[in-house]
Amino acid sequence: MKLVISVIIYTIGYTKKTLRDFIEQLKHNHVKKVIDVRLNNTSQLAGFSKKEDLKYILELVGIEYEHNLDLAPTVSILKAYKEKRITWEEYEKLFREILEKRRPKIYNGKENANICFLCTEDKATNCHRRLVAEYYY
Repeated sequence: MKLVISVIIYTIGYTKKTLRDFIEQLKHNHVKKVIDVRLNNTSQLAGFSKKEDLKYILELVGIEYEHNLDLAPTVSILKAYKEKRITWEEYEKLFREILEKRRPKIYNGKENANICFLCTEDKATNCHRRLVAEYYY
């Protein structure tokens, strides 16, 4: 007997969103688990998305929270991109290589649930969460 796992993947950025909008989007898409792919999730600028606050808020609405550093960029490539020493295309290539090397798992093989990768950027276009989603697609 073969076990079939059904996982629908979404992505979300918390920038430019109120807490209400953020939660409503997750609930509208029946997200059961948020996987935080940020390298740093405790910044004072993070507002409601600081690790412990976000974990608590999501628990209140029945959504599981996980911070997975295997899905985050390294400090060096993130810094190089932010300092404009590498282009977005170079960042994409380097980050994809990191994912291939790490081969991170996002579920334990028993889940049938919608998951959502969380990062900072409002749009996923130039955010590594899009690359994470594509890795699993």
